[in-house]
Amino acid sequence: TASSVLSEAKRHEDWIINLRREFHKIPELAYEEVLTSKLVRTTLDELEIPYTYPVAITGVVGIIQGGLPGPCVALRADFDALPLTELVDVSFKSSHPGRMHACGHDAHAAMLLGAARILKEHQAELQGTVRLIFQPAEEGSAGGKRMFEEGALGNAGVIFGLHVTPGFGAGPLPTGHVETRAGTLMAASGRFAVTIHGSGGHAAKPDLTVDPVVAGSAVVTALQTIVSRQLSPLEAGVVSVTKFSAGNTDNVIPHEVTLGGTFRSLTQPGWVRMKQEIQRLITATAAAYKCSATIDFKEVYTLLVHLCVYIE
Repeated sequence: TASSVLSEAKRHEDWIINLRREFHKIPELAYEEVLTSKLVRTTLDELEIPYTYPVAITGVVGIIQGGLPGPCVALRADFDALPLTELVDVSFKSSHPGRMHACGHDAHAAMLLGAARILKEHQAELQGTVRLIFQPAEEGSAGGKRMFEEGALGNAGVIFGLHVTPGFGAGPLPTGHVETRAGTLMAASGRFAVTIHGSGGHAAKPDLTVDPVVAGSAVVTALQTIVSRQLSPLEAGVVSVTKFSAGNTDNVIPHEVTLGGTFRSLTQPGWVRMKQEIQRLITATAAAYKCSATIDFKEVYTLLVHLCVYIE
């Protein structure tokens, strides 16, 4: 029962917390999770759980074969970190300068190992097989896709994952609670990188230039109209420009500027329409200022949709 599993998790609480802190000390970026992967494998060895390694360079797939026949189910956790400097002074602070577990993946890996320990203790009565998927490169490097392509799912009919959160959704979620829903849960997303090409020159002679800074600024403003004027008020979407770079001196208009950002939609048709509008608006706005634009769309992720039967 759920209550008995929870009580067993409480029994292993200190073990799981210590694991999380060990992961927190050794944050590593996408496909560089050498020490992280080693800690996962060492722990699986201690639990006498067989595994496949490497999968997607640093990924690990553990297997618990139950004592009774049944379906194959996968449990997934990511374990990469972010390129951030940890400022909090704690005993388990990051030992890797410029690297930090700031998104909770250290907790995810520890939680999955905690689940693995409990499942291993009940292996004889377990109906079916559980695949334990430890995924690298979640932070924008498509590690999940690569794990799938390299066979991490095996014959699993369903996969479960989670993400710790400080308060996404309707509001802060109390510790120990899980939030989910049937149907669409996470948006389809993509990223765009743009270069606006102009013709630079001295800032005292702007009339002799084709100023990409002005064109790029107009592009940023134009992109804000996609959600407000191109999507139905009943359809959710977001376009965010998150970076803008131009020139490196005060008195020279540069030849080009670069900008980039992300866009998301809760429907696949809406996502496709947003991508088309981003392309059209950037190209047309740059042309209106006598500039040209190069647009690169990258790292496309589809909707996350939960089947009702597994939520219930």
